[in-house]
Amino acid sequence: MTEAAPERTARVVLVDDHRMFRTGVRAEIGRTEATGIDVVGEADDVESAVRVVAETRPDVVLLDVHLPGGGGVEVLRRSAGVMGEQGGVKFLALSVSDAAEDVIGVIRGGARGYVTKTITGTDLVNAIFRIGDGDAVFSPRLAGFVLDAFAATDTPPVDEDLDRLTQREREVLRLIARGYAYKEIAKQLFISVKTVESHVSAVLRKLQLSNRHELTRWATARRLV
Repeated sequence: MTEAAPERTARVVLVDDHRMFRTGVRAEIGRTEATGIDVVGEADDVESAVRVVAETRPDVVLLDVHLPGGGGVEVLRRSAGVMGEQGGVKFLALSVSDAAEDVIGVIRGGARGYVTKTITGTDLVNAIFRIGDGDAVFSPRLAGFVLDAFAATDTPPVDEDLDRLTQREREVLRLIARGYAYKEIAKQLFISVKTVESHVSAVLRKLQLSNRHELTRWATARRLV
């Protein structure tokens, strides 16, 4: 029996710095005749993301949080114009990270939702259409971070120490604090062990810490683990 064509379509841009992941997402949801999702562009860093979004004006952008050039928050900041238009572009964060600071950061930046990369293809398609309709979509438990953040009457204090770190350094910091070995971190982040060591050295230097045990205590005290 012939599969029924979708009742509507959504034009989508994929933004992620891992080409294999983008290829997998496109293969999973980009069959327009079956899912209604038309992937009209891809990008792997902040500069290319801002350019592709401006050129294609998609309905929804699937946005990774950690990107070369400043991360997803920077893409949102520089895309404020296309978000603010009538029927403007909407952003859905799609990330491996489930850290509260990442979730809150992109939502404050203008994203309409945040889902983790454990999401199924079917659920991702549904999330895209819901975001396109103006709904907010979150993976289980992540919505609580946003509700807590926006329910607070006081603006959270700026953490100047944390702000010294790049997005990638924060990512390495969090994994170190969770007890991952350098080799495990390298595999998870698709970087070399030597690069991990360089990031750890930079973090220790910027935070004026001596070793990974002090680093773990520092991260735990700030609820980054």
